[in-house]
Amino acid sequence: MPPIERRLALALPALALALPAAAQAPAVLLFRVVSPRDEIIIGLTPGELATLGTGPEVERIGRKLATDGQVGAWRYVVGRAADGSTRYGATGRVSILRQDTYRIEPYSAAIPVAPPPG
Repeated sequence: MPPIERRLALALPALALALPAAAQAPAVLLFRVVSPRDEIIIGLTPGELATLGTGPEVERIGRKLATDGQVGAWRYVVGRAADGSTRYGATGRVSILRQDTYRIEPYSAAIPVAPPPG
């Protein structure tokens, strides 16, 4: 078998194993909340987002803020995992208030994101 075909034959099973993992829904979705004083990264689980209705995630959060005046979420910060690697982790629950918020936008982390505590 020529070298290119051999490499392709070896790569296909690895690709097939990676696809189901990539198709899984994330344990938490991150958002940047910008206020006049600062900005924080928050995370909501797919279940928490589902309770906010339908439509794009950011719009669901915006509607919740407009109707209820606040939304609860996990605050995420960069920290160390038990194995020493860098990752985003939840530090506790926060309440985002309508009058203090300028903008909410999706946030794509360049490092792994740990799910919120059980």
